[in-house]
Amino acid sequence: MKPEMNKDIPVLLLAWYDAHARVLPWRKKNDPYRIWVSEIMLQQTRAETVLPYYEKFIGELPDIRALAAAPEERVFKLWQGLGYYRRARNMQLAAKIVAETLGGILPSTAEELKKLPGIGEYTAGAIASIAFNRRTSAVDGNVLRIVARLYGIADSIEDRTVASQIRDIVTGLLPDTRVGDFNQALMDLGATVCLPNGEPLCKECPLAEFCEAHNRNLISVLPKRSDRPQRPRQDHTVLILECQGRFALQKRPENVLLASLWQFPMLQGASDFGGCKKALPFLTDDAVLSVAPIPSHRHIFSHLQWDLAGYFIRLKEIPCDAPYIWAAAEDIRKNYSVPSAFKPYMKIITGE
Repeated sequence: MKPEMNKDIPVLLLAWYDAHARVLPWRKKNDPYRIWVSEIMLQQTRAETVLPYYEKFIGELPDIRALAAAPEERVFKLWQGLGYYRRARNMQLAAKIVAETLGGILPSTAEELKKLPGIGEYTAGAIASIAFNRRTSAVDGNVLRIVARLYGIADSIEDRTVASQIRDIVTGLLPDTRVGDFNQALMDLGATVCLPNGEPLCKECPLAEFCEAHNRNLISVLPKRSDRPQRPRQDHTVLILECQGRFALQKRPENVLLASLWQFPMLQGASDFGGCKKALPFLTDDAVLSVAPIPSHRHIFSHLQWDLAGYFIRLKEIPCDAPYIWAAAEDIRKNYSVPSAFKPYMKIITGE
C-alpha cells in the first residue's frame, strides 16, 4: 500500500459513512452516558440483539445517577438475556464512582475512562472519540479484522504485538476532525461489509481498491487467529422443584460464574434421581409427588461448556430446611434475573 493512500482512506470511509451509517438510537444525540451503555452492551453482542435491551435499559435508567442508585437485582433483570453479566455489574460500579466522586459527569479522556471498572482500551477510545471527539482510536475485533485485511497482515490478530501494531495504524489514519464518526465508520464497515468468516461484501467496500486481502485473493485466510484450546466441559444436574404453583430458586454465590444471579437448584455432575435424593435429604419418598426428566441442554460460554440435564420434581410441601426461595412462575419471569443458560427450563415453568 502506498503511503499517500493513508490520506485517502479516511476521506473515502467518511464519505461512505455519510451515505450508509446504521441508524442506531444511541447516535440520535451526543449523550456520553447513552454511548457508554451502548458500548458496554455491544461487547461480544450484535447490534440487532442489543437494540431492545438498550431501549428498555435507558427507559428505566436514563442517566448515570439512576444507574448508580438502582438495586443490583433490577440492573441484572434489565440485562437478562444479554449474558456476560460482569459487564452490568462493572457498569453499575463505575456509575457509583462517577456519581459519588465526579459529580455524575463521565470523564472525557480515554486515560481517565480506563480508570473506571469495566472500561478497557477499546471502550475508552470509543466513548472519548464519539462522545467528546477526542483524537483516539477505538480498535475492537471488527477493526482488527478490517486492518489485517486492508494491510495484508499475516500474523495472528490475537497476538498482543500485532494488535498494538494495528492500533498504531488506526491512530495514523485518524482524521483531524470527525474522529468519532471515523471510528464509527470502521465499526459499521466491519458489521455490514467486511464480514468475518471469509464472506465480506468487497463490491460494496469503499476501501476495496486498497485492500491487500482483496487484491491478492487472501480474504479466506485473513485475518489469521491463534489456535484456540478446546473449552472445558462441565456436567450439571438441574432440579425444577415445584410445590403448589411455586418453584425453587437459589442465588449463585459471589465471585463465581454468573455471580449473584438466580438459578434452579443445581448439583455438580450428572446424577440420577437416586443421587439427587442423597444430595438433598428432603427428597424423601413421602415428600415427592412425581418425578420426570427434563430435556438436556448445552450452554456455551466463551471459555466453558455446560451440559445440563435433570428432573422436574413435584413436592407435597415446601421443605422448611431447603436453602431456596419459592416463587410463582410469573413472579420469577418479571422480577428474578435467571441467566440464559436456564432459558429452556424457564420455558417449562412459564409454559412459553
